[in-house]
Amino acid sequence: MASDIEIARAASMQPINEVGEKLGIPPSALENYGKTKAKVRADFIETLKDRPDGKLILVTAINPTPAGEGKTTTTVGLGDGLNRIGKKAAICLREPSLGPCFGMKGGAAGGGHAQVVPMEDINLHFTGDFHAITSAHNLLSALIDNHIYWGNELEIDPRRVVWRRVMDMNDRALRQIVCSLGGVANGFPREAGFDITVASEIMAILCLATDLDDLQRRLGDIIIGYRRDKTAVTARDLNADGAMTVLLKEAMQPNLVQTLENNPAFIHGGPFANIAHGCNSVIATQTALKLADYVVTEAGFGADLGAEKFFDIKCRKAGLEPSAAVIVATIRALKMNGGVKKDELGAENVAAVKQGCANLGRHIDNVKQFGVPVVVAINHFSGDTEAEIAAVKAYATEHGVEAVLCRHWADGSAGTEELARKVVQLVENGGAQFGPLYSDDMPLFEKIQTICRRIYRADDAAADKAVRDQLKKWTEDGFGNLPICMAKTQYSFSTDPNLRGAPTGHIVPIREVRLSAGAGFIVVICGEIMTMPGLPRVPSANHIRLDEAGLIEGLF
Repeated sequence: MASDIEIARAASMQPINEVGEKLGIPPSALENYGKTKAKVRADFIETLKDRPDGKLILVTAINPTPAGEGKTTTTVGLGDGLNRIGKKAAICLREPSLGPCFGMKGGAAGGGHAQVVPMEDINLHFTGDFHAITSAHNLLSALIDNHIYWGNELEIDPRRVVWRRVMDMNDRALRQIVCSLGGVANGFPREAGFDITVASEIMAILCLATDLDDLQRRLGDIIIGYRRDKTAVTARDLNADGAMTVLLKEAMQPNLVQTLENNPAFIHGGPFANIAHGCNSVIATQTALKLADYVVTEAGFGADLGAEKFFDIKCRKAGLEPSAAVIVATIRALKMNGGVKKDELGAENVAAVKQGCANLGRHIDNVKQFGVPVVVAINHFSGDTEAEIAAVKAYATEHGVEAVLCRHWADGSAGTEELARKVVQLVENGGAQFGPLYSDDMPLFEKIQTICRRIYRADDAAADKAVRDQLKKWTEDGFGNLPICMAKTQYSFSTDPNLRGAPTGHIVPIREVRLSAGAGFIVVICGEIMTMPGLPRVPSANHIRLDEAGLIEGLF
């Protein structure tokens, strides 16, 4: 079979205006970026506000493994499958980050016959949204140091500047730096650092803002640091919010592309789920819900991170009501959760599949806690055996859900018809009674404990006095009603990435807490998680190049 990139290049793409017309978007409402990409204009989106919403379907997954799960591929395949059975459906995805593209993961636009295109554009510069976010973030960084240099009227304590710089690349050398070296002309030296752009609070803000006014308000609320008396200084105090909004004006508009089957796909925003909230933008999701009867979206990594934050942050803040959830699993990944090494995954091992299903069962039970009906999608690989597949289906039945075998990678929408019909059945049965895991007025540390105990099945969360005092201070300052955004390894329910399956009895160590006042949540950094990833020993970048015809090789 052809490779992913060969399949993508062979696609017969429709002009983006024709794709938009399938959702009732007139050509005048699109800002075209060539023939196959466009942004949906804000003035058109404003006209949709009184329309009823379609049904929202979340695609999530078991904990990721090197064996692969295929969450994005399944999201695309389900969207195509819903259209195949006659439903008016659209998908909503995050934009890929350059960091993973050139690091370990490679591209992130689906795979096989379930992809979004133009694949190379989506995985690289796309419509420039991430560059705009990077620029707006670093503009604020520059304004902070400039203000301190020119007399520091706001009396910012340079030791208490909490706003770091960002770039959309994995670069461990920039995690901790000292800036402003080189003498009087270069300012006052201080310790600083870089995060990856997808961990920027501005990325989270853009993905949660509902319009430009809301965007500027949130940008102004960003806390950049503190004075010596520990009172907060905001971006609004620096008069930075206006210029930052200008840089993000176009980036706020959702991007429209298409699947290989020419169905509409919104790809907008891209916060990581292990260090941010892991969902595409609210404005893209809300726009899709006004235009389609079914909207399929994904949340990053496993359900312990992506789905929890989708429900507790995005749905809570945007007033969204999900109708169903799909949990993606592969036989290969379940074997790894059952203790099988990667180079031994090709051999049938029903016992390991059954043991690994404990991870799947944990995620099923967790999603059900939010009152959302669940179906399991078994993303098929050619080496899967009938006995292994039967074991997963039987396990799902024991947990009160159905597991459906999906062949979208090989067969496109024909391989997800059964899943699409099952999702429609769940929706039409009206079983969703969505509610978040905790209330707004629950104390902050209790919110953290609730997530750790009910989602991670830990015995408790461990935090020293400094962390608890900081949470208490933020509560006194009026931030006690904010939701929690856990920053944790994606590979395990615990903070140990090597502890697969469904561990219990562990403790979640809280290393640091950060207030994202503009985004409207508190980031809780657990264990050894990094907000600036590093490159692996052999990064994907080593294999990416142009061939003799000028085409990109190695991106996928």
